[in-house]
Amino acid sequence: MSLINTTVKPFKAQAYHDGEFITVTEADLAGHWSVFFFYPADFTFVCPTELGDLADHYAEFQRLGVHLYGISTDTHFTHKAWHDHSETIAKVQYPLVGDPTAALARQFGVLIEEEGLALRGTFVIDPHGTIKLMEVHDNGIGRDAKELLRKVQAAQYVASHPGEVCPAKWTPGAKTLAPSLDLVGKI
Repeated sequence: MSLINTTVKPFKAQAYHDGEFITVTEADLAGHWSVFFFYPADFTFVCPTELGDLADHYAEFQRLGVHLYGISTDTHFTHKAWHDHSETIAKVQYPLVGDPTAALARQFGVLIEEEGLALRGTFVIDPHGTIKLMEVHDNGIGRDAKELLRKVQAAQYVASHPGEVCPAKWTPGAKTLAPSLDLVGKI
């Protein structure tokens, strides 16, 4: 069953953010766009490259009003230790959410039950808490922050321009489509 156009269910999790432990709930998603970025585990190999890439593009997400949340089945204490011992993770300015019971990973359908780890799942959530994009990767395949940024921009554009859709490789300022009978068979 797809999570697209479903609302994020209630949750409560502890996170490490900006030198503090904080609580994150579904209420924190209200009123702005959010990205949940699941990854398998701290102190691994592909994960820091992805979190570092997001950190390098964090200001661009902020300009779009997007809140980022990195999530793994580690604890918030492990996130702090990783932050304190990795130059790459020290750049991370967004919350690192602990999910040691795997409740969030299960809710979003990315838990590898027999390993207790999450797949690389990316979820773009609109200001109403509705999931507008989901993408799940095998854990050996890293993601690209620039492509995620483009997809967020497309989701925001479609949300603010009813009746228009963004074709493949769309970027801000490029032509969109207005689906109609006149377009059938002409694209």
